Amino acid sequence: MTEQTVLVTGGDGFIGSHLVEQLVSRGYRVRALAQYNSFNSWGWLEDISCLSAVDVVTGDIRDPHFCRQLLRGVDSVFHLAALIAIPYSYRAPDSYIDTNVKGTLNICQAALEAGVKRVIHTSTSEVYGTAQYVPIDEKHPLQPQSPYSASKIAADQIALSFYHAFGLPVTVARPFNTYGPRQSARAVIPTIISQIAHGYRRIKLGDVTPTRDFNYVDDTCRGFLAIADAEDVNGETINIGSNTEISISETFALINELMGGGAELVHDEQRERPSRSEVFRLRCDNRKLHALTGFKPQVDLREGLRRTIAWFTDPSHLKAYKPDIYNI
Repeated sequence: MTEQTVLVTGGDGFIGSHLVEQLVSRGYRVRALAQYNSFNSWGWLEDISCLSAVDVVTGDIRDPHFCRQLLRGVDSVFHLAALIAIPYSYRAPDSYIDTNVKGTLNICQAALEAGVKRVIHTSTSEVYGTAQYVPIDEKHPLQPQSPYSASKIAADQIALSFYHAFGLPVTVARPFNTYGPRQSARAVIPTIISQIAHGYRRIKLGDVTPTRDFNYVDDTCRGFLAIADAEDVNGETINIGSNTEISISETFALINELMGGGAELVHDEQRERPSRSEVFRLRCDNRKLHALTGFKPQVDLREGLRRTIAWFTDPSHLKAYKPDIYNI
């Protein structure tokens, strides 16, 4: 396995950069895709200590010709590249179709042509919408409550269609709510931490009643790798989560405690989703992943938040976040 060349699309992102680190530590030859930009920025890849061991390629999964070049000589693919911000999907839904659906089609087509041995396609718990029952297993109905979740449902089905129609060895990995160092400012945990770390005492949030199944990023990446190492998972969809849930208000209280207390919540209407679009409850049923791989999360929420707070409160990291504006 360590002689394989592994591609991580979205390697410049939050989860992707952590996954690249874990792959390098296991001895894989890693190729990481960073989205092309005129600044020649490689995103969060520039913060990893093992960058010299990574073959960084810049480009765009929306271009099928580029994807064919990208996949040449690749044995396995972790496909993470996507547009993920839910509020922005209300403003620019067409861009989510182009990137998440057509981009996934391009990756699958290129992987098929290149004879790739394993494709791990990244889904999201958002495809389930508000839980109809908990914990949420892989048979739970899919509910597109935002253009983002609709694009991810479509991307998942495109990937699985390549397994059924063409025999492409695809597995859909469906992580629940990942958090940790390098997460984007649009997510709730960085929103809370960055406001408190900048000295704010009135912390602006939207609806704080929804619950989430939060997972530390290292555990999410271990879940990806466990799936990649498993036998007989082609064509399967597999949740990655903790089988716990906590409300946003309780999450705020825990972060506030860990950061010394003294902050209070302030409701900010602009941060609320449209009423029928809000996902009010998520809790993962992770029994399938455990049965197939023996995987269990290793970092509980309190410890994960301690690590995340330590990273965000480093001045060299905190300066990249703008708590005075609402990041959609």
